[in-house]
Amino acid sequence: MNDTTSQQPKRILVVSAHPEPRSLNAALTGFAVEHLRTAGHEVRVSDLYAMKWKATVDADDFPEHAEAGRLHVMADSERATLGDGLSPDIAAEQEKVRWSDAVVLQFPMWWFSAPAILKGWIDRVFTSGFAYGPAVPPPYGEGHLGQRRALVSVTVGARESAFSDRGIHGSLADVLHPIQHGLFWFTGMTPLEPFAVYSSNDLPDDRFATARQEYARRLDTLFTAEPVPFRPLAGGDYDHDMRLLPGVETPGTSGLGLHVRTRA
Repeated sequence: MNDTTSQQPKRILVVSAHPEPRSLNAALTGFAVEHLRTAGHEVRVSDLYAMKWKATVDADDFPEHAEAGRLHVMADSERATLGDGLSPDIAAEQEKVRWSDAVVLQFPMWWFSAPAILKGWIDRVFTSGFAYGPAVPPPYGEGHLGQRRALVSVTVGARESAFSDRGIHGSLADVLHPIQHGLFWFTGMTPLEPFAVYSSNDLPDDRFATARQEYARRLDTLFTAEPVPFRPLAGGDYDHDMRLLPGVETPGTSGLGLHVRTRA
C-alpha cells in the first residue's frame, strides 16, 4: 500500500496552465487527477486556459472601488478581501485554496518562469487579507495558508544538466525560488521538492511512461515527503531587518541556498 492510500482522504487543488488540451502538461494534469482520485482523495481542477482566466490585476477585481480614486492594489485588494468585495472569479479560486489540503501547480517553464496566465492567477488570487497580512501570523513559515502542502510539477524544454549546479541556466531550485519560497513559503504553505520533466519538447513514449511512474511516486508521498527545509522568519535565523544572522548559514552555501537549512 502506498503512502497516499494509507492515510485519510485529503482535498487537493490542481492548477493547470497550458493552452493545448493535448499537451504533455494536460496529460500530466489528467494523470495526477486520476491517480489521486483512485487513491481516495477529493480533487478540484482549475484549468486556467479552459476557464479563460483573466491574468491582469485591475480595478475590475474590486467592484466597489471608487472609479475616481487612485487604485492602490494592496490596500484595495485587502479591503475587498476582508469586506467580501472581490470579483466572483477571484472569490471562487480563493474558496478552492481554502478548501484544499494541498495545491499542485502544473505548468511549462516559459522564459524561466510560469506562463503569464498562472502568474496572473497568483497575482489576483493571493490577495492581502487572504494570503498574507494585515496581522499575525508572520510570513515565511507561519503565514495565513499554513497546514497546506504545495507541489510544483513543471515541464522543461532544456536538458537536466543545463539546470545542474554548474549548468548555464542555474539550478532549478533558484529558478523556481519565487514560487517555492516567495509564494508557498511566504504564505505559510509547505513546499515540496519540485517534480520536473526535462527535455520535454519531444518526449518519447518510454520516457513519458517513466515520468508518469515517478510522478505517481511523488503524488503518493504528497503528504509524507520531507519538505524543502526553508528557514522560518520567526525561527531565530534572521534579525529585525529580515537579514540572515552571521554564522548560521550552512558551510559552503551561498546565494538563495543560504535560506535553506541543512537537512537532518
